[in-house]
Amino acid sequence: MKTKFYLVVFLISNIGISQQGLSNLNNSGVSNQSNNKINIVSSDIIGTNGFNFEILDAGVNTKFSELGSGFFRNKLILVSSKKIGDLAKIDPNTGEADKNYYCLDIDKNGQLSSPILFSRILNTKNSEDQLTFSTDQKTVYYTRSNKENSLEFKLYKAVLEKDSHGNWINEELLGINQNNVSIENPYVSPEGDKLYFASNMPDSFGGFDLYVSKINPDGSLGTPKNLGNTINTEKNEKYPSLSIDGKYLYFSSEGHQNIGGYDLFVSKISNNNYREPRNLGNTINTVYDELAYFLAAKNKGYVSSNRQGGRGSYDIYTAINTEIIQHIEGEILDRDTSIKLPNTLVVLKDDDNEEIGRIITGEDGKYNFNVSPFETYTITAKKDGFKDASEVFNSNNGTETNYVKNIMLSATEPIIAEINNELRILLENIYFEYNKYNIKEESTISLNKIVKVLKENPEMKIAINAHTDNKGSASYNLKLSDKRAGSAAKFLIKNGIDKNRLISKGFGETKPFIDCKNNCSDEDLQANRRVEFVILN
Repeated sequence: MKTKFYLVVFLISNIGISQQGLSNLNNSGVSNQSNNKINIVSSDIIGTNGFNFEILDAGVNTKFSELGSGFFRNKLILVSSKKIGDLAKIDPNTGEADKNYYCLDIDKNGQLSSPILFSRILNTKNSEDQLTFSTDQKTVYYTRSNKENSLEFKLYKAVLEKDSHGNWINEELLGINQNNVSIENPYVSPEGDKLYFASNMPDSFGGFDLYVSKINPDGSLGTPKNLGNTINTEKNEKYPSLSIDGKYLYFSSEGHQNIGGYDLFVSKISNNNYREPRNLGNTINTVYDELAYFLAAKNKGYVSSNRQGGRGSYDIYTAINTEIIQHIEGEILDRDTSIKLPNTLVVLKDDDNEEIGRIITGEDGKYNFNVSPFETYTITAKKDGFKDASEVFNSNNGTETNYVKNIMLSATEPIIAEINNELRILLENIYFEYNKYNIKEESTISLNKIVKVLKENPEMKIAINAHTDNKGSASYNLKLSDKRAGSAAKFLIKNGIDKNRLISKGFGETKPFIDCKNNCSDEDLQANRRVEFVILN
């Protein structure tokens, strides 16, 4: 199997704050560290954690901050505090000039062009922060602070004037804003129905928490809902974003199991609930701050960090993520005999009950699926004549791993029913070697069901009638079916059944179950290849 490589572009910037990050400041500029215990563990303990990133400089960084924010018409939008002219005023709260929106072209190799100012309307003399666009890119949600309080951001909305090339109109301060509350890092979900953001609202668990609001048809927002204490901690959580399919929430946090500063985390969204977050690992996270991770495509995204080695402030980096593929394999076996069971349907589903893959086992009874690290799966095995079986499996390793899990099936009880005016012991198909009359090992399990019925009913006599499909000559098929019926009778006799209770006969192709003549499908042919057990008394 070929290894897939994905291009992931990350943004790393510095707002003039210590390595613990700007999240240590609340709206009043007071450190939250004294109230919070930082759950810092070593980089080696976190490990790769199921991710493998290679970090490269994207070539557009300055000594000021550059943070990625979103896409508009195939351009990357970033927020930067780089000075415009020599007389730009420095904000004492951040140590940098006010931030503005810039846009960059992205070439086919993922390289970024030099930034140019994005919008003369959205860029003001105040400080702009993150922005996000509706799915049709006709509405923009953005945050802005004012000169009086540069650390408190308010959330705005504007719409794109029809047939314009970037004229944003009807700017509106949204109703979810509150006094003395900062709303930051807005992100519209891929389906366009929700807006995620960070805020220090009164019901937060501590500092900044992540929230979500429903986006109404007119673009207004519903009542904010805190994402809860699975995601939010007593420390700060910021910069929410979602995977392209909307199944995973990414965010930055000082809490959870953390290498240091802000780390990047991911949480799977299942039935509108958020799973326990997982650190994205030591190939992307450092003891410094990693912020603002969002995706451009599968495994392609942007992040910000003030790690060492940059040009100063938060710098833009490119990261290549080599996807870690793991495997789950095993055998499907009969519970009583441990006989390998071919022709078994094996289905793999994730914890949202969505099918990931399926396979029909071969003669070795084996199955094999690719899986992702740290996921929960259900493996279900189904075979005619056996009870369905399901096993829950957790891929609880972050490196390339082969997991082994055998699945045991229990045979069903035989059924006696009337078919075409005959009383029969209904049984799954009996399999023979191709073009031969040797009984396959898996079918001995089925024949043992006949042994059981006959031993429980000592007066019962049966006819063993074997049939073939219409492939080959009629005379050959007749002889083959007669030998196959005889093989089944010999098995029953060997296992304690009196031969006088058995009559075996082959009918070849003379009594097809499906009379398809020369227009038979594979399913028709399979149905016609059968052994029937008819009760004679």
